[in-house]
Amino acid sequence: MTKTVKIDFVSDIACPWCAVGLGALEQAIQHVGVDVQVEVHFQPFELNPQMPVGGQDVIEHLVEKYGVGPKQVKENQEQIRKRAAEVGFAFHPEGRKRVYNTFNCHRLLHWAELECGSEAQHRLKRELLGTYFTLAVNLDDPANVLDAVERAGLDRKRAEAVLNSDEFTDAVRERQKFYMEAGIHSVPAVILNDRLLVQGAQPVEQFVGAILQASND
Repeated sequence: MTKTVKIDFVSDIACPWCAVGLGALEQAIQHVGVDVQVEVHFQPFELNPQMPVGGQDVIEHLVEKYGVGPKQVKENQEQIRKRAAEVGFAFHPEGRKRVYNTFNCHRLLHWAELECGSEAQHRLKRELLGTYFTLAVNLDDPANVLDAVERAGLDRKRAEAVLNSDEFTDAVRERQKFYMEAGIHSVPAVILNDRLLVQGAQPVEQFVGAILQASND
């Protein structure tokens, strides 16, 4: 009998460790095979909710955030790039240029699941992460975001209508509030069957173990 595990993947498009964590989770899902049916739902979290239009230079931002020098930031980013490559996520060799506000991306992810289903949402999540970390282009440019929608096989015109309105704003804010109040203050946070929390971009084998544990609870 096939068992089902529901996963809420709380994350942000602007989070490189979220891309690493997703790649590892995807490999873990493949590893457990057909005996466990995994349903992934992407939940919103903003690392930089106050970021203005235009964003901020990524090195400047990380120096301010972590209190380390530019050299250390670049070394850290290179380590993350290598980790991403190990789980099948190719980051741009020169890295992302700026940090952006991602609220509109979360509105589109909410729309994708609501109107197109969880698999469509998963495709869009992958494409948005790829837009930011692989293509390293401007997330404030609607054309770049809509290109990701199109690559995910979703309706570009419908997505454009979402971007040009305030649709799903309240719904996304409510989901963000829910997870913050539940104690999620860093991402990725992977919640299995509403009970088991795996925090951070863990190795594939740890995600495999968590999925199997959740399937047997």
